[in-house]
Amino acid sequence: MIYYTTMPMDVVMEGFEQREKPRYYEISLNGVRMQVQAINERQASIVRILSGNPQDYLNPNYAPGTLIEFEPVIR
Repeated sequence: MIYYTTMPMDVVMEGFEQREKPRYYEISLNGVRMQVQAINERQASIVRILSGNPQDYLNPNYAPGTLIEFEPVIR
């Protein structure tokens, strides 16, 4: 990212390190591996599909940004 500004860099980047980083997880949903971003304990948003099957990419249920609900399993 490039910033064109006359402001000092320490003023521009103030608070950048303190913001919350998103939580990403790899899950399997109906046999399709995908990366999701946690929204809360029971919901996540699909970020990308990690499947090798081209048909999985054509399924609108697995489109990026789709919200899914799940039951967390601790292993």
